[in-house]
Amino acid sequence: MDSASELYNQLKSAEPFFILAGPNVIESEEHIFRMAKHIKAITSKLGLPLIFKSSFDKANRTSSKSFRGPGLAEGLKILEKVKLAYDLPIVTDVHEASQCDAVGRVADIIQIPAFLCRQTDLLVAAAQTGKIINIKKGQFCAPSVMTNSAEKVRLAGNQNVMVCERGTMFGYSDLIVDPRNLEWMREANCPIVADITHSLQQPAGKKLEGGGVASGGLRELIPCIARTAVAVGVDGIFMEVHDDPLNAPVDGPTQWPLRHLEELLEELVAIARVTKGKQQFKIDLTPFRD
Repeated sequence: MDSASELYNQLKSAEPFFILAGPNVIESEEHIFRMAKHIKAITSKLGLPLIFKSSFDKANRTSSKSFRGPGLAEGLKILEKVKLAYDLPIVTDVHEASQCDAVGRVADIIQIPAFLCRQTDLLVAAAQTGKIINIKKGQFCAPSVMTNSAEKVRLAGNQNVMVCERGTMFGYSDLIVDPRNLEWMREANCPIVADITHSLQQPAGKKLEGGGVASGGLRELIPCIARTAVAVGVDGIFMEVHDDPLNAPVDGPTQWPLRHLEELLEELVAIARVTKGKQQFKIDLTPFRD
């Protein structure tokens, strides 16, 4: 069995769930190392499989003045160092098909951003790396779309695919999380991940001094969305974590403070263990659907 399939099977069988976590974007090598060290210590203590996340480039920004990160070459060097230093699998996102080969040489999971979840060429290029592909559901998409996106990856010869819920547009500067999606997305026949931080984003909802806009967010509701997701029974949790979110250059309003990570995960583990224990006694509701 190849390493990607081995990791994929480990994540599918993770109890009570696995976690993809880290700062939104690479700010510096020193910061990434510090965050990886602390997050791994917490997740190891709680027995949660961790895939460390950070982006080398934030291409989907509201403003051209937004911080984007170190770029592909430098960013992958930093992520590879973290991977080796802390023996951690890595997840990072791609925005163009041309990035997939290089990213696949470092990352264990390639993430498809929500805005790009229907881009066939990108999905195929990512799939052809052989790595696990995590597809975020577009804010503009019904959950049924993810079945087709996952199938594009499989038809490209890669069975190691996951789909991720990250909210649905509600008006111009807000998102809502519909827990029904976490069940309906099971039709994709793969692990379900809940993005509990981006789901609370308020796109272009924050006015900047001197003009311009940036993403706002409702950080205080992250525990609420997280509790809901694990109670429904997701396989994985995606969350962005920062040691100083108020001063983070990107998506500060939806990054969870590192100092509160352990207590939140302890609560989620407790909820997940109770609810997953009950899910083996599922009632067949098929006769009631028509």
